[in-house]
This record gives sequence, C-alpha cells and structure tokens, in this order.
Amino acid sequence: MSSYLLNQNNKLDRDNAQPASWRPIYLLNYYRLALSLLLVFLYFSDLLFKPLGSHNPALFITTSAFYFVTAVIIQSKIHQHRSGLLVQIYLNICIDIIFVTSLMHASGGISSGLGSLMVISIVCGSILLSGRAAFLPAALASIAILIEHGLTQLGDSKADNAFLQTGILGITFFATSLLAIILSRRIQESEALAQKQSIDLANMAQLTEHVIQRMQTGVIVVDEDLTIRLINKSARQMLGTPSPNTTTRLSHLSKELLERLVTWKNDPFTQHQHSKPVSTHTDIQPRFARLGQDHQGILIFLEDISATAQQAQQLQLASLGRLTASIAHEIRNPLGAISHAGQLLSESDKLDNKDHRLTQIIADNTSRLNTIVENIMQVSRRDPHHIELIDLKDFLQKFIPDYQLGQTLATGSMLIDIQPEEIQIRFDSHHLRQILVNLCDNALRHSADCKIELRGGISSGSNRPFLDVIDHGQGIPTEDIPHIFEPFFTSATNGTGLGLYISRQLAESNQAQLNYIFIPTGGACFRISFQDPRRNIN
Repeated sequence: MSSYLLNQNNKLDRDNAQPASWRPIYLLNYYRLALSLLLVFLYFSDLLFKPLGSHNPALFITTSAFYFVTAVIIQSKIHQHRSGLLVQIYLNICIDIIFVTSLMHASGGISSGLGSLMVISIVCGSILLSGRAAFLPAALASIAILIEHGLTQLGDSKADNAFLQTGILGITFFATSLLAIILSRRIQESEALAQKQSIDLANMAQLTEHVIQRMQTGVIVVDEDLTIRLINKSARQMLGTPSPNTTTRLSHLSKELLERLVTWKNDPFTQHQHSKPVSTHTDIQPRFARLGQDHQGILIFLEDISATAQQAQQLQLASLGRLTASIAHEIRNPLGAISHAGQLLSESDKLDNKDHRLTQIIADNTSRLNTIVENIMQVSRRDPHHIELIDLKDFLQKFIPDYQLGQTLATGSMLIDIQPEEIQIRFDSHHLRQILVNLCDNALRHSADCKIELRGGISSGSNRPFLDVIDHGQGIPTEDIPHIFEPFFTSATNGTGLGLYISRQLAESNQAQLNYIFIPTGGACFRISFQDPRRNIN
C-alpha cells in the first residue's frame, strides 16, 4: 500500500515538476544575479582589483552587464515555467559557462582564477541531472576553459603556458561533479526513505484512528489540563454524549469520571469500582494510564462490564445448574408421590368436606412447589441465545395478539406507542418474548383497569433504544424497590418471586438492562434499555 502511494507520488512529481525540483534553479539564478551585479558595481566604483578585467576591460564590463541582464530575463522565465525543467537546466549551465569563460578571457585567462566560479553551476547541474548526463556540465566547462586557453595562446604568444593548470582545473570539475552525484544520490535515497516513512506513518495514523473509533472499548485522551484531545464512538455512547470538540473539558463530559481521574492521580494504585451514569444505565469500569515520555497526557479506557458480568453469570449458572439438577431430581420424585397420593385420597368416598379441603391444600402446594422447581431449573438451564436484528414495533404487533389470546384480554387493552416507528434492536426474540410475558403478567396483576402500555423510543442521552412496560396500578412501595429483582422476593401470596429476577438475567445475557422507573403520577414502569444496534453482541 505504502509502496504504491510512494510510486504514485513520485510519478506526480515528475509529471508536474514540483517546486522542490525548481528550487535549485532559483538559487542558481540568485547567485548569478548577485555575482554579475557585484562585478558591475566593482567596475564602476573603481574598486575593481587585479586581475579582474586586466586583459580586456571593455570585454569584462560588457560581459558583466549582459550577464546581469540575462539573469534578470531568466528569473522571469523561471517563475512563468514556460520551458521544461530539463531545458532550463541545460540553458542555465551553458549560460554560466559562456559568461564565466568570457570573464576569464577578459581577466587574463586561467591564471585569473575565475574558472572556479563554474563549480557552482557544475554542482547544480550534476545534482539535477541523472545518469551519464550528470557529467555533462563538467565536460562542457573543461572544453570551454581549454578553448579559452588556446585562444589566449594564439592571441598573445607571450602569455603563460598554463595547460597544466587548465588540465588540473578540468580534473577538479569532474571530481566535483562526481562528488555532487554521490551526495545527490545519498540525498535522494534519504528523501525517498523519509517520504516512504511519512506515508507509512500517515497510513498507520489513519489505521490507528480507524481501529480506535471502532473499538468496543471506550477510549478518551486528555491533556494535563484535562481537555479532551480524542474520544471514540464507544466512549460517547457509554457516557451518553454527542461528539465533543477538541476544546471540551472532561468536567463537561462526566463529573463522576473526572472525580475518579483525580482520585487516581492522587493514588495510582486505587482500585476503582464501576460507575453507572444515570443517563445511560451502562455499567462502566474506568482505567487510566499515562501517555508520553513527560507523562503530560492521560489515556482513559472505559469498559462496559455488562459483557464480563454476562460471562460471570454464565459460569455461575453452569455451577448452579449442576446443583439444581440433582436437587430437582431428588425433590420431584417425592413431590410426585405426594401429589399422586393426594389425588387418590381426594377420590375416596369416605372423606367429608373438611378432608376434601385438606386434599385440595395438598394439591395446591405441590403444584406451587413444582412451579418453583421449574423456575429454578429455568434459571440454571439457560438456552444459548441467538442475537438477531429485530424491528421493535413489528415484533410487538405480533406479540400482543398472542398474549391477549392467552390471557383472554379484550382488544385495545394493550397500547403501543413507538417513536420513531423504525426502531431496531439486537436481541434474542425468544428471550424478549419471555421477558415481556413476565412483565405483562406483573402489570396485569397490579393494574387497576387491566390495561398495559408499551412505549418505545430512543434515549436522548445514550442514543440507545428502550421499551417501557407501564401499568396503572398503585406502584411499588418505596421500601420494596431495592429488592424487586432479588430471587424469591414477592409481595403476592401465590407468587414465586423469580419472574423479575429471570427477566433481568435474560436482559443482561443480551447486554441490555432492565430497571424500574418511578412514575410520580402512579403506576409502575419497567424499562428495557437495549444495546446500541450498531454494536455487535458476541
């Protein structure tokens, strides 16, 4: 992936001639402008020192002036990019060689030392050109100084025979070009490696962002001032908050989480208990860690421990199942014998009314005891759940007729109000049906008018769907509310006290919550807070 992106970027640089490739041309022309302007200034200010212009002053000032004018023209052409990069490279090298050679000739030839001015152009050309063409600037400069020295010898027989110096200067040109090529390759390799690493880092950062945003674990990063720098979707869902900007402080997000963070900073070894924000009814376990070498940042993990609680519950139920299976077997045999003996006794014609009443008590209590055994085995023998995506309104519209038929309820005794209508949930349909049966049975027992309301919606805080089962009875006494989900707790004389307990266990096995909601106007409301349907349930 990164190699492909790197090749595409390199191709784009070659096709479009990026400004980074033109930068050496800009710098070379700035050098040309400064050099020619300096020579013109020295000539007209009478500060021109020997051997500059000593052989032919007119040629020297003419060359310097044309050199400056040419540099100005080239500067405008470079900014317009009218010619290709390769054409500009060859043009600039040839111009420098021609003008510097003319300045050398006007200053006495190779002995003037002006030939070293070509080194800048040679280095620039060798860096920008590739392959054998990188030696072309050195070859052209060597040929130019040889021609210049030959012309000097032909024009002045008394001139110094400096062919050795010319050869050494030519060799210097080629050595400089070779060194520039080696350095250029090293720079290009380093640049390519840096570009590849930057692409890899960008891809890694994008991948990390993708993974963090889709983690089931909530992740929050805050700085030393407790300002949020990063928060993923799971953390927002757990805390029941919309996406905050990067300037949101942790105190605005969750005061309880801030208090736990402050406690942890004072004592990093503190074992934090889970918290339950009121708006989401989600069990959250926060964990904290330092970030960075200077430990200025803090990483907060938020774990939804409902899944962990579900696993612990399954282990607990597995152990309970083995125990209750053996107990139920031992109880059912004598219970069946007692029930059968009671039935036989009730058929005797020698019993009076009082004795028949006693046999009826025996039958009622053996039936109740058998129901308790069945419920206990139901708690311990939990069938594997099959999570599916359910349309809540469609499910309720199918559930209500079946339930009304079984309870012989009048049409219209159960009301549905789902807003918005297209709410979807992730749940086991058999478990949901069993929960609703238990809740509706309780509602009918306590309702004053035999009417039940089923209201569904989306929680404004957590963005999670919910379903309320509401009756119009007297409500639950305040002192009983903490105990209603405990096993075997009941206020009815003929109840087992396992209905609400089993319903909550079934809800938690689907990573949902079942809670009692107080209604000031009277009646009882039990709310099923479903998991966010966008999150997968394992």
